[in-house]
Amino acid sequence: MEDGGIKERLVKRFKMKEAKTTPRREVLAGFTTFMTMAYIIIVNPSILGDEILGEEAMNVNAIALATILSAAFATIFMGLFANLPFALASGMGLNAFFAYTVVLKMGLPWEAALAAVFLDGVIFLIISIFPIREKIIRGIPLSLKLATSVGIGLFIAFIGLQKSGLVVHDEITFVELGEVAGGAALVLVGLILTGIMLAFRVKGAILFGIIITAGMGWILTFFGVMQGEAPTGVSSIVAIPEFSALGSTFGKMDFRTLFKEFNIITIIFTFTFVDFFDTAGTLMGLASKLDIIDERGSFKGAGRAFIADSIGTMFGALLGTSTVTSYVESATGVEEGGRTGFTSIVVGCLFLLSMFFIPLIGSIPNYATAPALIAVGLFMTEPVMKIDFRSITEGLPAFLTIIMMPLTYSIANGLMFGILSYTFLKAITGNLKDVSIVMYVLTGVFVIKLILDALLI
Repeated sequence: MEDGGIKERLVKRFKMKEAKTTPRREVLAGFTTFMTMAYIIIVNPSILGDEILGEEAMNVNAIALATILSAAFATIFMGLFANLPFALASGMGLNAFFAYTVVLKMGLPWEAALAAVFLDGVIFLIISIFPIREKIIRGIPLSLKLATSVGIGLFIAFIGLQKSGLVVHDEITFVELGEVAGGAALVLVGLILTGIMLAFRVKGAILFGIIITAGMGWILTFFGVMQGEAPTGVSSIVAIPEFSALGSTFGKMDFRTLFKEFNIITIIFTFTFVDFFDTAGTLMGLASKLDIIDERGSFKGAGRAFIADSIGTMFGALLGTSTVTSYVESATGVEEGGRTGFTSIVVGCLFLLSMFFIPLIGSIPNYATAPALIAVGLFMTEPVMKIDFRSITEGLPAFLTIIMMPLTYSIANGLMFGILSYTFLKAITGNLKDVSIVMYVLTGVFVIKLILDALLI
């Protein structure tokens, strides 16, 4: 009787009858969504704690906890506040921008980078509350929105190839093929296995790919075929979460150093731009799958979903992780029948349970996460098919956006070249009507930046 009462309350609280779903279906959808996005628990610490960052590499255990807790909080909040089956976690692409562009290339301490992420969340929240959200979305041309996703995809894949050792530095050609042996060979095997599972639509294919590749490497290490360390004993796999590890990242945002940095506008703009349009595209895509798009091109709960996303970003920065954003992998849960926020709550609870496996997460080697980065890069390049490259004024800016991200190791540079070339090409060819006020403002900001950069050289 009590169980029946709980079930009835859940149905009523999340309006399941109106959504034509059931608690059982929502739970199944939650498990499905979690399995398809759980790879971030492993991949995010491997990026923010990458050894290449040197002294600026963050504590891996702290990042793992921050990744899990921020994902759990943001996803549960999305379910309760917006009643939508959308899950959130630290975003791929933005974590790479955080680590390899802002920290490694620009030399900004990670504490200041966290401050920039927090401000991204604040700006995003303001945009979400006021009606300027739709105007900004409409102000950026579709070709540049699509190109941003493609460019980030190539950037992430390039990072995966570097971490794997398949692509290495060369003094003459800058990059060349590395030695295809050891961990690099395992990356190829892991990538093929991941591809096979994706082809057969195995739920959690990317996560399973990471685990299987790591397992093969540990076995080879055990027999002395490869060098490295493998988990030994139960304590290296499961343990009570050490929340004290969060002390190294919790509340460490350094606004003072951030505001001393000349590139602060570029840094915050890039975080906000990518976060906002990635979220907008993801939410609209998921809403389309739910078939809840109205005649205005929006959907019920859109404002609340954007607010949940922005608050998740601020909470993540407070804990010590890069931008938290809505995950397109939520679509797998929708396909399994998830229709309400209870799906999100299930996902959030599963994230909390994953805290007990942090020792295992910390022992996952780079050759196991590299196939995941390459696979995610593949998914993010899909929009390239929708870009009209036959139109030079649309195709060239999109191309520059795409190619400049991996080749300059910076998402910000790709956005800058794409926006500047779009505005100038449209203006010179007499297509001023295609350029919005938003684009003129952004162009002015980037022109001023380039001028100041030149004067300070």
